[in-house]
Parts: sequence; structure tokens; C-alpha cells
Amino acid sequence: MPLAFSASQQLTLPIEDCSDRIADYLSHEDRVVGALLDPQQLEPLGPGHFRYTVTRVQVFQLQIQPIVELRACHQDDRLELEALDCQLEGLGLVDDFQLRLHSWLQPCPIGLEGEASLSVSVSQPPLLKLIPAKVLEATGRSVLAGILLGIRNRVGQQLMADYQAWCQDS
Repeated sequence: MPLAFSASQQLTLPIEDCSDRIADYLSHEDRVVGALLDPQQLEPLGPGHFRYTVTRVQVFQLQIQPIVELRACHQDDRLELEALDCQLEGLGLVDDFQLRLHSWLQPCPIGLEGEASLSVSVSQPPLLKLIPAKVLEATGRSVLAGILLGIRNRVGQQLMADYQAWCQDS
């Protein structure tokens, strides 16, 4: 029986300066994704298409590193980011690993709002067979929530700093 866990995070971010330009900024998909994620771990594959090497995560005695293929698309003032594929390094051969990511950002009356949902389904790795599935799932939810919290913090810092720089440059 596969393990399954998920997490989601919502965001409402007030923007005081140039708030009327956030929709235009979000239309620059490559720039926004570069500000959302660590550029050292992000590889552009084409317009709106990326490979992102997630920072290594330690779960019990295993070190896991997801490599996620992402697509960003902009429509109707909304930027959406979703995972197209994911490979997992660190668990050995795992045939049934699935990662789903769907997130969006859009202008709102006070600035910027968004949401991200992240879920994983995977068989229990042989090295962790002695740990109860419920403990592994709780740990998985905690890890996913930590990843989403990190992205939320980057939105509040890196994305807003890049947005301010973009407003000044254009």
C-alpha cells in the first residue's frame, strides 16, 4: 500500500508600491519563477518550462532529492505553476513515486494572493519498513508543509524584492 501525504499553503500579500502593475509583472513567467525558486537549482528548459532540483531533504536515515520538471503559464492575470514530472534521488529504485504540485499567484485588491498544493504518493521504502505508515505519512506532511512554507517566505522576500526592482527598471 503506497504512502500518501499532502500539504497546502495560502498567501495574501499586501503591496503598497506599484500595486497596479502586479498583473503585468506576473506575465513575465521566467522572471517570476526565477524569483520564486533558487536560481542555483533552476534550469530553464524552454519558455515557461524548467527543471528544479529541490534541496536535499532528510527523512529519518534517508536523504532524498526530488528533481521536478515544472511548467509555468500565465492567463487572465494569473500565473500558474505545476509539476509535469518528478524523479526522486535517494530512495533507490522506486517505480510508483508521484508528486503533484499546483500553485497560482494573481493580483487581488490589496496586492497579491496565491495558493500552493503539494502531494506525494510513494511505496514504503525498504529501509523504512519497520516504521509505521502513519508515522511516515505524518513526517511526509511535515516535510511538504516545510517546503511550501519556504516557498511562501521566498514570495514575501525574493519575489517582492524582484518586483520592486522590476518596477524601478520599467
